[in-house]
Amino acid sequence: MIKVAPSILAADLANLGNDIQLVEYAGADYIHIDVMDGLFVPNISFGVPILRAARRITSLPLDVHMMIIEPIRFVDKFCKEGADILTIHVEADTEENIIAALKRTRENGVRPAVSLKPGTPAEAVLPFLPYCDMVLVMTVEPGFGGQKFMADQMPKVKAIRAWIDELNPTCELEVDGGINAENAHLCIENGANVLVAGTSIGRSGNIPSFIHTLKES
Repeated sequence: MIKVAPSILAADLANLGNDIQLVEYAGADYIHIDVMDGLFVPNISFGVPILRAARRITSLPLDVHMMIIEPIRFVDKFCKEGADILTIHVEADTEENIIAALKRTRENGVRPAVSLKPGTPAEAVLPFLPYCDMVLVMTVEPGFGGQKFMADQMPKVKAIRAWIDELNPTCELEVDGGINAENAHLCIENGANVLVAGTSIGRSGNIPSFIHTLKES
């Protein structure tokens, strides 16, 4: 089953509650929350207060994407405040510390996940795959919404799908960055089953229809 995770990075923050409820009623499966520290990526975005507010608004799983250095420092806090899935970047710390963060996430009763930047080879996921419930492949450079989809990431998605099927079949495979009705089928054909979309949802004009289109791509 294909799932859609609208990103609140493209939401109207003055009406965040309404926007989250709108996509929930429109058929979204997860709410995607981007956390940026201004160091790992050149931007600063949401933190614990937004996560806490989102948790009060929706019963949908909160898919928290941590674009921060040394993420283990914040695992307990984000888990406690309502994350259902906690994604950390393989590039954000040492292999040992990333594995420790994934284990700590699961100990908190939250689904652990890892993410790869476009320049990171597919093989980088292998040490972490046994500890993950989801892998996120970035199809833009992380840090800003509204970027153009990078189709050259599809071989990476395909390779990771093959490893997931072999080594961890219950693991989900998510893509994030420039996803729209024109390219969603490429992601699905190469093995993704969770699509993050932000700008394209806001511009669709008919959110329920757009989410349905993504799922049927």
